[in-house]
Amino acid sequence: MAVKHERAWGAYVDPPLRDKVAVVTGAAKGLGGAITDVLACDGAHLVLAGRDREALESHAVRLDDEYPERESLVAICDVTKENDVRAMIGATVERFGGLDVLVNTAGVIGPIETPAQDVSAEDFRRVLDVNVVGTFLPCKFAIPHLIERGGGRIVNIAGTSGLRGYRNRVSYSSSKWAVRGLTRTLALELGPHGITVNAICPNVTHGERMTKIVNEKARRLGVTPENVFADFAGQTALGRFIEDSDVAHAVRFLVSEGARNVTGHDIVVDAGWDV
Repeated sequence: MAVKHERAWGAYVDPPLRDKVAVVTGAAKGLGGAITDVLACDGAHLVLAGRDREALESHAVRLDDEYPERESLVAICDVTKENDVRAMIGATVERFGGLDVLVNTAGVIGPIETPAQDVSAEDFRRVLDVNVVGTFLPCKFAIPHLIERGGGRIVNIAGTSGLRGYRNRVSYSSSKWAVRGLTRTLALELGPHGITVNAICPNVTHGERMTKIVNEKARRLGVTPENVFADFAGQTALGRFIEDSDVAHAVRFLVSEGARNVTGHDIVVDAGWDV
């Protein structure tokens, strides 16, 4: 279901991202879908990058209908492939004349409830390829255009799995720690160009991905999915999961003028899990 957002600027004030161009990877659904809703609501032209053409095109049509004052471009792209990412960024600049915001949302969850000794090297590499290389490559090709623009914003999706060790999720946790390291390094390199680079660390969110994790954990532990959901929620200060829209609003802040002096940091959206 689409996330609804109020137009905060009213009838006579320009939206805050009018004429800005934002690329979002993994844009068709889940976190990417919620993030693109918010950015479109704030007036940004959007490049919806991902592999599912049908889902991307359907989402683009809805965004353009709901927010007709700006435009969407669908870019079929595997973020692990250098030529795909180069072409996607090139298409962005050709269509819109530049680039202001990059949000790296694409990712995979990898093996669930699997001890390290049982994780294949192939599975481990796959998770790092998508979650780390798939974050690095869009940054690599976007950076020259952000510099040319005179500044910009990069937001990477890490996770609370990158704040602590995570039993039986060795590949996923390793990848999210790496995303945080990439984020801080880029913040140092790009600060002189007026480009901020931050990471968002969400805790478990409602949705298809989390349902898959919960069901597999329940199967392996011999308990019900309801027990697993309750255990996850009980570990937080607020006693609940977060929503994709909570992450989207954190992105909204990080790409705003209000966050111009926030860089190299993790914004933790976790209902009070890591406290």
